[in-house]
Amino acid sequence: MDQRYKSRLKEMMAQAEVDPKLIDGFSSRLETFVQPFSASLAVPQQKRHTVEYLTGLLSRLEHKTGEGIAYLFDQERQGLQTFIGQVPWDDAPLLRTLATQIGEDLGESDGVIVFDPSAFVKKGNMSVGVARQWCGRLGKVENCQVGIYMAYASRKNYAIVSVRLYLHEEWTKDRRRCKAAGVPKETKFRTRHELALEMLDEHGSLLPHSWVTGDDEMGRPASFRLDLRARGERYLLAVPSNTLVRDLEETPPAYSGRGRYPMNPFSRLDRWCGQLPESAWTTIEVRDAEKGPLKVDVVKRRVQARSPTGGTGPEELLFIMRERQSDEKFKHDYYLSNTMSETLLKELARVAKAEHRVEECFKRAKSESGLGDYQVRNWLGWHHHQTLALLAAWFLNQETRRGKNRDPRADLAANASIDRKHDRGIFKVQRSVDAESSQHAMASKKRARTVLFPSFS
Repeated sequence: MDQRYKSRLKEMMAQAEVDPKLIDGFSSRLETFVQPFSASLAVPQQKRHTVEYLTGLLSRLEHKTGEGIAYLFDQERQGLQTFIGQVPWDDAPLLRTLATQIGEDLGESDGVIVFDPSAFVKKGNMSVGVARQWCGRLGKVENCQVGIYMAYASRKNYAIVSVRLYLHEEWTKDRRRCKAAGVPKETKFRTRHELALEMLDEHGSLLPHSWVTGDDEMGRPASFRLDLRARGERYLLAVPSNTLVRDLEETPPAYSGRGRYPMNPFSRLDRWCGQLPESAWTTIEVRDAEKGPLKVDVVKRRVQARSPTGGTGPEELLFIMRERQSDEKFKHDYYLSNTMSETLLKELARVAKAEHRVEECFKRAKSESGLGDYQVRNWLGWHHHQTLALLAAWFLNQETRRGKNRDPRADLAANASIDRKHDRGIFKVQRSVDAESSQHAMASKKRARTVLFPSFS
């Protein structure tokens, strides 16, 4: 094995190791964590299923489905599967509580709200919302379901806040298909951007922020940027490289003395960018990385963008960021914003990087909290699973930050004696969970440190 690989592997394993003390009381903390969310559930059994389902999502089950989680607790599968896919409990209060907690824990006045579509590839055509549509993960049109996610990023951390299922028009036009999948009768076709605006209107006030951002799928329509502008939101949205823009800072052609004053022609962003001299770029540091400070080259310019109908949009600020890749070629990211031209380059880069950092949330949620591990086909099941997976991801976020806290006074919840008091009191933990915890405790006696939860890094 290459020595450099061995060194890197050792480093990664060290980052993944968790002191057994951090695992003490995990079940009790999960029970406590769930209480504000399950408060809206009227039936005690539903509250218990919420804890069980979250425990399963956080476990090392290979397939974190309702069936697999039920078997983890030595239960018949029907109970949990019915809770997820058939019982009509409302997930909206849980998501509102999640947004409130994220805003309170991570909130900063210059926080960033991020919108990001994410697709789940499906083989059949019966699952709710599945259709041949653009799959960003694969970079092509594929048979998949698409969720529109709202996330939040600040200097403290970042987390996914809410989600909406995108229903392709072929679904909303087929009422029989919608009825079979349990789609509510009042559901009408809404674009991905309309779904994003709905979440912004619902949760935006709970998340301290001064920016809204998203990938080029979100930034492409001029109408979405205009809608954000009308709401008084400041945006920095990625746009495709073929977006047509007019440079407002370049000297226009000379006036001939007749007719209208000439204006600079529209040009594709990638071509316009390719003509920039090296002196136009400014190198800045955006954050620390493992191999040293992460540096990028940036440029900004006042422009107007061509609308899809051939019209001319309002003045916007073009921001371009490029990074040198391992093959020595540059990767360019293009953004449009309604911010002032005086906005610092470093601030623009910070917001742009927030959009990239949120991608880590999805990788983590899919790999560690079961965001994509579901076998439900109907509307209720999809939303219930997604909501609980976001709660599981938020719990891991809190545990990770707790694990990194070096102040013992702020870590009282990890004290074994305190947790035992909780377990003897109102936080009764399922036997199978206690058994799992005892196995961790026995294992910790055999070794000082152990790799248990990949989330703690």
